[in-house]
Amino acid sequence: MNYSTSTLAQEAVSMLKALIAIPSISREETAAADFLQNYIESEGMATGREGNNVWCLSPMFDLNKPTILLNSHIDTVKPIAGWRKDPFTPREENGKLYGLGSNDAGASVVSLYQVFMQLCRTVQSYNLIFLASCEEEVSGADGVEKALKYLPPISLGIVGEPTEMQMAIAEKGLMVLDVTTTGKAGHAAREEGINAIYKALPDIEWFRDYTFEKVSPMLGPVKMTVTGINAGTQHNVVPDRCTFMVDIRSNELYSNEEIFEWVKKHIKSEAKARSFRLNSSHIAETHPIVRKGLAMGLQTFGSPTLSDQSLMAFSTIKIGPGRSSRSHTADEYVMVKEIEGAIDTYLKLLDGLSI
Repeated sequence: MNYSTSTLAQEAVSMLKALIAIPSISREETAAADFLQNYIESEGMATGREGNNVWCLSPMFDLNKPTILLNSHIDTVKPIAGWRKDPFTPREENGKLYGLGSNDAGASVVSLYQVFMQLCRTVQSYNLIFLASCEEEVSGADGVEKALKYLPPISLGIVGEPTEMQMAIAEKGLMVLDVTTTGKAGHAAREEGINAIYKALPDIEWFRDYTFEKVSPMLGPVKMTVTGINAGTQHNVVPDRCTFMVDIRSNELYSNEEIFEWVKKHIKSEAKARSFRLNSSHIAETHPIVRKGLAMGLQTFGSPTLSDQSLMAFSTIKIGPGRSSRSHTADEYVMVKEIEGAIDTYLKLLDGLSI
C-alpha cells in the first residue's frame, strides 16, 4: 500500500482545525456533524446519519466478510475556567495544536478517517465502517448506542481515545447510585426525631471500606466512592432525609447488576441505580489484533476511564493519539507528530489483519 503518513497527517490536521473551530458541546453537535458529513461526501463517499452520528461504509462492503468499526466522538465537554487561548480558535505552536477537543478526541476522529480512506480502497479480509459519534462525554442515549442499530453486524471495534497509541484491552464500567436514608424530623433542642444523617453513616462507611472479592489482573478491584451528600433544611431541625450518591467503577469480573444486588444486601438505605448500561469491557490477549499490536511493540493496559466501549456488545480495543491527562483541561492540545504517528500505527495494525 502506497501512502505518505506526513501527507495524510497534514490533511488530518487541516480537518481537525476545522472541527475545533465548530463548537460541538455534547448534545450540541449538529454543526460539526454537518461539516463532517459534507467533508466525507465531497470526497465521493456515501454517508449515513442518525441524529448527530455520521458514518461511512467501505465501497466494497461484503456481508460475507467480518466488519471492523473505526469509531471516535465529535462532542466535547464545555470549556473549563482557565483557558488562556480561545478554545474554539485552533492554534498551532511549537508542534502543538491547541483547541477544545483537539486531544479528546478530535485527533482520533481525523486519524481514523484518514486510515479508513486509505484502507477502504484496498482489498482486505474484512469490511470497514468509519463512525463519528456524538454524546460520548455524557454517555447519551442518542450517541453510538443509537447509531449501532443502523449498522451491519460488527466483529471488532477500534475506539479512538487518547491512549498514547497503546492498547487499552480492558476498561472499567460505571454505575451511579442515588441512595436515600429516611429518619424522623424533630426539634434539635430536644431529644426528638431520628437523625437521617447519623442513620446514613454506617452505609457511607460500608461504601468506603467494603472490598469486592474478585480483583481483575488488568483493572484491579471494583472501586466505590461516595461523591455527594445532601441533608437538612435548617440548623434547629433534625433531618428526616439524607441522600448521597455513589460512583462505582466496575471491573470485567462483575456486571453492574451483580454489584447492585450485592449493595442492596449490605446497606439499610434505599439505593437506586441511574443505569446499568455502562459495563466494563475487555478483549482477550489472544485476539488477532492484540497479538499483532504486541508484535509491533505496542503495550496493553487496563483503562480506569469510561468510553463508548461500554456500549458495544462486540470485541473492542481503545487506542488513539494524545494523552488522557490532557483531556478536559484548559489549553487542551495534541502534538502534530502524535497524529502522524497514530496514522502510521493504525495502518500497520490494520493492513492485512485477519480476524
